[in-house]
Amino acid sequence: MLSRSQLGVCTWTFGDWPLPETAAFLAELDFDGVELAGDLSRYSAREAGQILQDHALAIFSLTPQNVDLAHPATAVRQQALDYYGRLLDFAAELGNPLVSVHGYVGRVRPLTTLAEERELLVTAVRQIAQQARQRDLRLVFAALNRYETHLINTGDDALLFLDEVGEDNVAILLDAFHMNIEEQDMSGVMCRVGDKLGLYHMADSNRQAIGRGHIKLGDHLWALEDIGYTGPIIFECLPAGSDPFAPVADADELTLLKTYYRESRHWF
Repeated sequence: MLSRSQLGVCTWTFGDWPLPETAAFLAELDFDGVELAGDLSRYSAREAGQILQDHALAIFSLTPQNVDLAHPATAVRQQALDYYGRLLDFAAELGNPLVSVHGYVGRVRPLTTLAEERELLVTAVRQIAQQARQRDLRLVFAALNRYETHLINTGDDALLFLDEVGEDNVAILLDAFHMNIEEQDMSGVMCRVGDKLGLYHMADSNRQAIGRGHIKLGDHLWALEDIGYTGPIIFECLPAGSDPFAPVADADELTLLKTYYRESRHWF
C-alpha cells in the first residue's frame, strides 16, 4: 500500500500574486506546505513564515532566484554566491527548509568549456554546502533538462556531481517534467538515486496538472515507496508558454494555474 506523502506547491509559479492569497488558496485545497520562492525582496523571513503559519502550511523548501554559479567571470559567480549567503540566512530564520540549487536557467551552452564550468559549479556548491552546514541546513541539487541549462541534466549525472562536491548535506532533487525529457526509465533512475533523493517535484509531461499529459506518475509513486522516500511531493505546474521558467503573467493564466493545482490535489 502506498504511503501518503505530504503535498506542497512551488509558490514562484504564482508570479506576483501576493503570498497571503496564495497561502489561502493552497490551504483551502488542503495542501500541507510550500516550496517558497527565494525572492528576498518580496518579504522578510518573519513575514513569510507568519503568513504560512497562519494558514497551517509548512515551508518544505526554497526555490532560489536564477543566479549563475558556474559563470567564468569571477564577479558574476561572486554575485551568485552572495545571493546564496543571504538565502541561507533567510532559510535559517524560517527553521530548516531544504534549499534548492541548480545551474543557470537559460544558458544552454558553456562560455568556456563544459569541464571548466562544471568544476566551477562543483566549487560553488561545495562552498554553499559548507555555509549551509554551519546553519544546520541541507541542500538539494536539481537536475534540469538540457533546454533550460547545460549542466547536470540527468539523475545519474547528479549522482556523479554529488560525489565531486563531496559534502554530505547535499542531496538530489528530481522533477517528473525534467525526467520526462532526459531519462529513458524515470522510475529506474529514481531507484538508482535512492536515499540520495532529497526532494521530488511532480507535474505531467506538459507541466500541466496530473492526468493532462502522458507520464505514468503512479510508477513514480511506487518508486518513491520502494526507496523509502519520506519527503514531500512538490507540485510545479505552469501555463503553456515559450519560457519554461516564467510564472503566471495575467488573470487568465492564474485561473488556469489554480485549475491545475486543484486537479493535481484531487488526484491524490
